Amino acid sequence: MVQALQLDAYIGYLIRRCEQVHTALWSAQVSREITSQQFAVLNTLARRPEVDQRTLAEEASLDRSTINVMVRRLADQGYVQQVRHDRDRRRTVLRLTPDGARLLEGLIPPAQRINQQMLEVLSTEDRATALRLLKTLAESDLS
Repeated sequence: MVQALQLDAYIGYLIRRCEQVHTALWSAQVSREITSQQFAVLNTLARRPEVDQRTLAEEASLDRSTINVMVRRLADQGYVQQVRHDRDRRRTVLRLTPDGARLLEGLIPPAQRINQQMLEVLSTEDRATALRLLKTLAESDLS
């Protein structure tokens, strides 16, 4: 007989479960149309206007093929615009459209609420620790 492992002792399983909780909250309270990954793209563009697609992918922690599809979809929806760089006409940069800025503005409050909701299950001191540990794991280069 094969020995079964205790999944709740494995980081990948726990991260996936946390992502499932977050996705359910996102869909119920933030948006059914805009994913949290698309939100990250819109938010990054608000923080870094006129950024190229490669840099956007790096800052939003998305791979090239995913960012390509996502930018195309957001552009088709009228939230993102691809334009030639003012000084270097060979470069294409991305920016939020006015509709994209309004959309992001409306998504931020509920996104903040679900972030707070997820953290509220932890004690105040554990919240800071959890965020610190998750950042450490997310920023590690284990590959």
